[in-house]
Amino acid sequence: MDSEQLREYGHRLIDFIADYYKTIESFPVLSQVQPGYLHKLLPDIAPDHPETMDQVLDDVRAKILPGVTHWQSPSFFAYYPANSSVAGFLGDMLSAGLGIMGFSWITSPAATELEMIVLDWLAKLLNLPDQFLSKGNGGGVIQGSTSEAILVVLIAARNKVLRNVGQNALEKLVVYSSDQTHSAFQKTCQIVGIHPENCRVLETDASTNYALRPGLLQEAVSQDLEAGLIPFFLCATVGTTSSAAIDPLAELGKIANSNDMWFHVDAAYAGSACICPEYRQYIDGVETTDSFSMSAHKWFLTNFDCSLLWVKDQDSLTEALSTNPEYLKNKASQANLVVDFKDWQIPLGRSFRSLKLWMVLRLYGSEALKNYIRNHIKLAKDFEQLVSEDPNFEIVTPRIFSLVCFRLVPAKNDEKKCNNQNRKLQDAVNSSGKLFISHTALSGKIVLRCAIGAPLTEEKHVKEAWNVIQDEASFLLHK
Repeated sequence: MDSEQLREYGHRLIDFIADYYKTIESFPVLSQVQPGYLHKLLPDIAPDHPETMDQVLDDVRAKILPGVTHWQSPSFFAYYPANSSVAGFLGDMLSAGLGIMGFSWITSPAATELEMIVLDWLAKLLNLPDQFLSKGNGGGVIQGSTSEAILVVLIAARNKVLRNVGQNALEKLVVYSSDQTHSAFQKTCQIVGIHPENCRVLETDASTNYALRPGLLQEAVSQDLEAGLIPFFLCATVGTTSSAAIDPLAELGKIANSNDMWFHVDAAYAGSACICPEYRQYIDGVETTDSFSMSAHKWFLTNFDCSLLWVKDQDSLTEALSTNPEYLKNKASQANLVVDFKDWQIPLGRSFRSLKLWMVLRLYGSEALKNYIRNHIKLAKDFEQLVSEDPNFEIVTPRIFSLVCFRLVPAKNDEKKCNNQNRKLQDAVNSSGKLFISHTALSGKIVLRCAIGAPLTEEKHVKEAWNVIQDEASFLLHK
């Protein structure tokens, strides 16, 4: 790498990105291109000779940006947020610049030790039990995504139970989740080899605001025990994807613990809010869990990828995932003096991801991060109020964090027509390019989701979004 070329190109690219953020509101939030558009604009083969930075950036402007959906736009309200920030961006840039591969302690001691320190910092902000801290047999690790976090603990739980009951018992293992659990859990079960008929997806409804009912779980576990099966894993959620529902951890934990089941909590989205003392109550019962995860790249100003996983028993991970080929052996690892995070994850390689989380925590501080989250929740409360004042709309589930679930009300109790209208409304709103919202289905009802959490979102953007939704709804209802 030529340092002067890096300096020149780096300055230009930083300017390009800064200009992008300065003008981000001028772009349609949702890309309006058609499938295959880029194949028509780029050549079929790679260039034989170097091209200039000007040529590349010109193509980014003219060909790439039209095909970008602008997740950092202040009018992006779809799915859940995927935060980017100056601190997170700089941390990513520093990690890329250092270019280390920190799969074991010896490959970059600072990478391993900073990750342990920063995960301990965040565990303390969340007031997690001491068993999740690195000073004991637990600790935290950065995974690429919640999917990876769930996968590694599911593998650990599977191996732990099979060591006790025999390797031939795989077909008897049963997992439990609700119908609101993220689809990543279904995928991980497929990867781990859990038989599809042994995946208990327990039904939720509006009576519990779509939280998992402990009684239903207990009933399912009892039936499986009577059938000679082995209940071994429960995945609960704090802040489900569809509606931000909160499973009752303490009650579920009692059932899991009394049946020797691994209890994991996925708090990918809502975990960030739980650094605020007034929202910490939503992870009460976390002391009954074996593992806990949240994604700092959603709502914690830390650029993707940065999913945080804590476990009480690190040995359960390393016994299931460690490999020790001769070419990776070294004195520190052989003497068990250090942590090698390669044994806490699926891949071998890993980047210096803790740098960006460290920079976010240092450059912003915990109080500013708490207020950042509180502001989004206030904006969501304001949006909820606007919706509730319009007789054409209704709030579908109670708002807790920064997600508002709403819909056009059905005319003459015609749910089918109502679902079609809400789909049309979503399409019209998104096609305007002025904002982007997504949808879900709850009890057969198509529900629109407004998830507020982009770093640049202000009160005016929320009001403008509601005005667009009202205008498109008015046109739709009077056609």
